[in-house]
Amino acid sequence: MPVLIGIELGYLEIGLALSFGAFWSSPSDVIGSFRHKKFGILFSATLVMIVSFIKGYLHFELWLLLPVLGLITFAIAQISVYGFRASLISFSGLMAFVLSFSLESELEIYQYALLLGAGGLWYLLLSKAWYRINPKAETEEFLSETYLLTAEFIETRGNLMDPHEDHVKLQSQLLKLQSDLTTNHETLREILILSRKASGWSNYQNKRLLIFAQLIEMLETAVANPVNYDRMDALFNAHPQFVKRFQDLIFEMSSQLRMISEAGNDPRKLPKNTAMSECFVNVRHEVTLLRETEYYEEYLMLQNLLEYQETQSEKLKIIKRLLGEHTIDETDFIDRKKARRFIAPQDYDPTLYFRSFSFKSTIFRHSVRLAVTVMIGYALGSIFAFQNPYSILLIIVVIMRPSYGLTRNRAKDRMIGTLIGGAIAFGVVFLIQDPYVYGIMGVISLVIAISLVQKNYKASATFITLSVVFIYAILIPDVLGLIKFRILDTLVGAGLSYMAMLWLWPAWEFVEMKESIEKSVQANKDFLQKITEYYQRKGNIPTSYNIARKQAFLETSNLSSAFQRMTQEPKSKQREMDKVYELVVLNHNFLASLASLSTYIKHYDTTAASERFKTATENIEKNLEQVLQCLKDKTCEVEGRSENDLLLEEPLPTFNSLEISNLGSTDKETVRGLQETHLVWEQLEWLFSISRKMLKLAKSVNLD
Repeated sequence: MPVLIGIELGYLEIGLALSFGAFWSSPSDVIGSFRHKKFGILFSATLVMIVSFIKGYLHFELWLLLPVLGLITFAIAQISVYGFRASLISFSGLMAFVLSFSLESELEIYQYALLLGAGGLWYLLLSKAWYRINPKAETEEFLSETYLLTAEFIETRGNLMDPHEDHVKLQSQLLKLQSDLTTNHETLREILILSRKASGWSNYQNKRLLIFAQLIEMLETAVANPVNYDRMDALFNAHPQFVKRFQDLIFEMSSQLRMISEAGNDPRKLPKNTAMSECFVNVRHEVTLLRETEYYEEYLMLQNLLEYQETQSEKLKIIKRLLGEHTIDETDFIDRKKARRFIAPQDYDPTLYFRSFSFKSTIFRHSVRLAVTVMIGYALGSIFAFQNPYSILLIIVVIMRPSYGLTRNRAKDRMIGTLIGGAIAFGVVFLIQDPYVYGIMGVISLVIAISLVQKNYKASATFITLSVVFIYAILIPDVLGLIKFRILDTLVGAGLSYMAMLWLWPAWEFVEMKESIEKSVQANKDFLQKITEYYQRKGNIPTSYNIARKQAFLETSNLSSAFQRMTQEPKSKQREMDKVYELVVLNHNFLASLASLSTYIKHYDTTAASERFKTATENIEKNLEQVLQCLKDKTCEVEGRSENDLLLEEPLPTFNSLEISNLGSTDKETVRGLQETHLVWEQLEWLFSISRKMLKLAKSVNLD
């Protein structure tokens, strides 16, 4: 718009400056609370203005320009230490700095810089206007994605019930899905909890916050499962009808979540409960028949599994009621002050910028690495007379990331996308010689490229190349030369980025892996403590309980993500892969067992916690404490005992007061008591077993 208006009024230079300012301020416009988004755009506009002003005076010889270029690049990149949105502000500054090498304006330097800042304000105005027009857009988009991810997670859990499926592959999918869900949950927390109430808006927000709470509960319930896998698999092999009945039920709930995602805000499109009710009737019938056989213990496992699914269906019904015409009282609203405790505050202390000046900091190493690579890239582009040395810098800035795996993938995708885009662009330009067609296709390609950046970087790189070629084809007759240099710049920039990640202060994941395991174990230990406290006291669920649960899920997902990054690194840098993978899986299984306990004691009346329960949880916590000590200093000494002495202790005794024969009783309280005893004790034995395995691995694994 500024360009078109500038052409019309004869002020093209001003229009271009405003447009560049808006474009460079846009990266920080990511989903989250509008307040954070607003400050992000303002800081981006300010940074763009400052770096463009400084660049206007950098008319030095190459030997002096290079260190200045490196210093400014480092200073901008180091801003990422303040978190994700700050990294996007940093990216805006780097983009503005690099692209300013290619721009020559007839305006005064200070005028051009101020107009860039005004362009950022123009973008903020548009963002604010869009938010006012459609304030629900981001909430609905992320809720819809969360419905779909939750549906896929539940469906994958259903597939895991089949003993003939590839459990290793499905378990890997679960870890990836849980990581994606946790990321989505964090974004939704920011949107729903930090959003300010507006007239006519608070009821909608509170309803969505209640829906979000149900989705979190659904994830916990989906993770929960009976733990005697061998007996369960044997039962499912002998009686495959149970697999089908339970899968039909689970898949129906997954399907309903997908339909809810498609329904949006239209209550008429919400799925009915009829099909789900029929599935429950079929499952209950099969489980009741099992009770009349000799499979008493298996009956208890399936009955508990059925009750988990009933809990899941109730949460699904609540979501549908909230999305319908159902009105809620203020007493049902979630206390936002308490809810804010679920959001980890970002440290914006100015001294943090300088405190991070250490090669132990991943961001510091990345900033230094990027600065050196940019200096090398500009030197090569200048010495060997590349058509546009700044293009090499642009590729480096876009591709290089703190992690090796992501940088390698982006470098590969960028090269492939550029080659494909160059070939397509050459064919189009060869066949069509119409500047208006080039202009239209250039704009369309740019819009598609920006839309695909987060979803498919290879396709995005293809359309970026198309956009650049089409736009320059209007101005430059030598399109073939443009394509050739575009490909050459990309190959050089991608190659430098890849080599820098290998040789310049690389940040290998195994260095951070031990800390990731420690955090996951500690979070699981804290969650276990909260479950134990709640089981003993009952009453209302304290906020600290839910925070501990959230932290356990978050750290387990972070550990899984760290392991996935490690698998993308060179084989020589993949330390203790088998043991690390086993620790990742054990942490996930530990959390699944905790989720089983948590789900059961929250939704059913349970008896008082016995002394055996307290003793069991104390033993489990001691094992986890030992795991943490092993990971930290390898001494593994607690209360004067060595780790080997602890491993020689007798395992938890078999629970022998479970009278399976009492199942013949029609007394519901007796059956309920047996269900509780069976589930709780099985989970405790399983937790103890996992903690013992983790302790052995922690003693032997070497990640230093």
